[in-house]
Amino acid sequence: MKIVNYFLVPLLTISLLSCKKDAKNIGSTTDSLKTKKDSIVVPEVHKEYYGIYTGNFGAIHIATAMESEDDYEENKKISLKINKITKDSVYGQSIVNGNQRPFRGIFNENTQSFILDEPGNDKTDGRFEVKIKNDSLLGKWTAFNKSVVKAPSKSLELAKRDFVYNPNFMLDKDSDLVDWTNPKSFVEKFKDEETGKTESYTTSKNRVATEAIFKINASKQKLTEKDIKNLRKLDMEIIKNSVFARHGYSFKKATYRNFFERTDWYIPVSNNVDNALSPMEKDNVALLNRFIKYAEDKYDSFGR
Repeated sequence: MKIVNYFLVPLLTISLLSCKKDAKNIGSTTDSLKTKKDSIVVPEVHKEYYGIYTGNFGAIHIATAMESEDDYEENKKISLKINKITKDSVYGQSIVNGNQRPFRGIFNENTQSFILDEPGNDKTDGRFEVKIKNDSLLGKWTAFNKSVVKAPSKSLELAKRDFVYNPNFMLDKDSDLVDWTNPKSFVEKFKDEETGKTESYTTSKNRVATEAIFKINASKQKLTEKDIKNLRKLDMEIIKNSVFARHGYSFKKATYRNFFERTDWYIPVSNNVDNALSPMEKDNVALLNRFIKYAEDKYDSFGR
């Protein structure tokens, strides 16, 4: 019996080693298959359509008998960034009103059109249905949740543009100096010469900037307290936000959108450009923020 046991031990050892080797080989094969699967590259197509398309994003207005001014919504500037196209999918982002949303969709080669869906977990998400025409995207956007969006359907007319940062970009000299988006009510008094009575009335006034916004460039010159201490609050806000506009920041506030969207160089490409600012720009922004906190505005009456 003892002799038999001596023969069994080596056999068992060999068997166990063989099993371990087989298990190792199986694991190695599995890892190899996994690596092979992970390394599969999905070919990209139509790279000529990659890039930024920007332009007006306006409400499609349907007239109603009970409509009022509140039923209208301003035109906004939107950018669609197409980053990747494969046989089955399209990937990119939409940027509007300081809101950057990813989208995924499909491209139909026969109709040369895209259907692009935002995630759907935000009340402003929807579907883009656009068609390629030369270097433009034409079509519409429709909200997924039509009941919570003021204008659930909007038209799109976007031109392909290359975003370029240029510290020399400035507002056009013929730009409006008035902030039309935040009117403020003031009580004025006047004396009736015939009756001698003093009467009061309420008037609406708007903030006004000065021509300093066309001269001071916070992306090119190191600002000092002397440069800005006598400026109006709106002046400093525009000079500061010109820095962000040059880097393609998408503004949430209509005040700033209205100033920069009138230029031919402003292209919203991101909702955060802080890391793109130069050290000098960061210093200038910090200085302007300090003074904006205590600055005053100039209001005036305007017809429109």
